[in-house]
Amino acid sequence: MPFTHPQPFALAIHGGAGTIKRSALTAALTEGYHAGLRRALAAGHEVLADGGSALDAVTAAVMALEDEPLFNAGRGAVFTAEGKQEMDAAIMDGRDRSAGAVAGLFGPRNPILAARAVMEHSEHVLLIGEGALDLCRRQGLPMEEAPYFFTQPRWDALQAELERRRAGAPDDGDEQRRHGTVGAVARDRDGNLAAATSTGGMTAKAKGRVGDSPVIGAGTFADNITCAVSATGHGEHFIRRCTAHEIDARMRWAGQSLERAAGDVVDELGVIGGSGGLIAIDRDGRVALPFNCSGMYRGAIGPEGLPMTAIHREEFRIG
Repeated sequence: MPFTHPQPFALAIHGGAGTIKRSALTAALTEGYHAGLRRALAAGHEVLADGGSALDAVTAAVMALEDEPLFNAGRGAVFTAEGKQEMDAAIMDGRDRSAGAVAGLFGPRNPILAARAVMEHSEHVLLIGEGALDLCRRQGLPMEEAPYFFTQPRWDALQAELERRRAGAPDDGDEQRRHGTVGAVARDRDGNLAAATSTGGMTAKAKGRVGDSPVIGAGTFADNITCAVSATGHGEHFIRRCTAHEIDARMRWAGQSLERAAGDVVDELGVIGGSGGLIAIDRDGRVALPFNCSGMYRGAIGPEGLPMTAIHREEFRIG
């Protein structure tokens, strides 16, 4: 487990829980995922090493993950049952609990920038659909058309799931189809925390479905007093359990360590069928990355600048 001791600054990221099955994970794909995670860690670390804020670091890291088609966010977003893409994102500043989120969005190149625009340029916390798009346009955020976001593997996954439903075949429990998200949490040199999360949702989800990622206190949370959290998994369960805030509550009121609070919450989610995981960082820069499924694309980096990445239950790759 990386960073179980205090760090002057640190960053952790995830590229979603419910990883691709080992049998389908080629050497090229494996390296692609690790490379994508390393790029995101490098983007966030550059901000922190230069004395930048945790908020800017998680923004940079999530943007890098949104730009990587292998991950289910931004350019790699999955399709709804109607063959559309609807993206959700959220960001939160641990200094004062400022937060911004968007849901059901299509168009902005980086949905996390849309969420940050809500936080910084509106009086609201959560905007959806056309209202969110209007704000993005007013702020001059980069926009893209459908071809930019289309990836053949995501389209093929949709067709396979629709065919399964038409045939009345049982659900095969494919974790990768059920959930995929990207996220980042960070502590900066000033001791400030931040969290950011972005997702395309679930393959073949219903039109208008919103998961936990843009729900503050469920999939995204940050408070300098305790921790910053970004979750990934079966969102409905994470919403019902107020997962991210539950970790804060156990640390704040029960005096639990980050590792215990985060680990217990994820274990308890598994008991009720909530498959997934999360990344979290506390006010001292300690990191926890628990998950209760087959794997979680994840990584962490500290002051020394050595990226650590992993996919399944395995030793971290360093460097």
